[in-house]
Amino acid sequence: MDSPLPTPHAAQLDLRYPHPHSVEDFQRNLLAVRARIDAACQRVGRDPAGVRLLPVSKTMSEAALRMAYAAGCRELGENKVQEATRKQAAMADLADLRWSIIGHLQTNKARWVAQHAAEFQALDSLRVAQVLDRHLQAAGRQLDVFVQVNTSGEASKYGVTPDDAAAFIQQLDSCPALRVRGLMTLAVLSPDHVQVRACFVLLRRLRDQLRRHVPASVSLDELSMGMSGDYEIAVEEGATVVRVGQAIFGARALPDSHFWPGNPA
Repeated sequence: MDSPLPTPHAAQLDLRYPHPHSVEDFQRNLLAVRARIDAACQRVGRDPAGVRLLPVSKTMSEAALRMAYAAGCRELGENKVQEATRKQAAMADLADLRWSIIGHLQTNKARWVAQHAAEFQALDSLRVAQVLDRHLQAAGRQLDVFVQVNTSGEASKYGVTPDDAAAFIQQLDSCPALRVRGLMTLAVLSPDHVQVRACFVLLRRLRDQLRRHVPASVSLDELSMGMSGDYEIAVEEGATVVRVGQAIFGARALPDSHFWPGNPA
């Protein structure tokens, strides 16, 4: 079995996120993240049961994923379909493991998502929606999707603009195999918590506005926002899904630009 740890020079790693070496280490990391989610909920009077923790396993080895599974993870988030395809095939013996695609999707990768993914959290293209819908209908499936919104205004980020979100969601009514569950965003990469919080506030307010105008088939109950560096702020602002990778799996060796140019992974 391959090593659970990447082997970059230590100076490349974020020392805030040490790598787990055992199932027990993964359990401790999961409990620590969950405790911080619970504390954030308590600060704003929310029920912690309303926040789903999505462990993000991109770049991590099969051995690490299997330890995370043994520690209790039953869903994993991946950015790149090619990587998810490889991992899903290697771990097909874990029949109850769900795969969530949380990164930008090209139409030539849509077939795998339609056949194997439990959800897709980065929908921002009508063309991708139409191709997904066609593959899903051929497979006799439906798929939960989140519309990605660019709340920071950065050109390096994917996502529809807040002003275009309503029209985009209206167009998705023509794709019956897609079940729109909510919105997703990536906050600005900044040590300034005020700027980070503003992205999450914008998404929550946008969701509340859109609820008055979207088709009846669209629920918009979910807000996927917050990663390892900012998930507590996201929870305080209404996140129902937080995508946490490094705080569970340890620091990644690859630069942030490998995932989203100029943005945290």
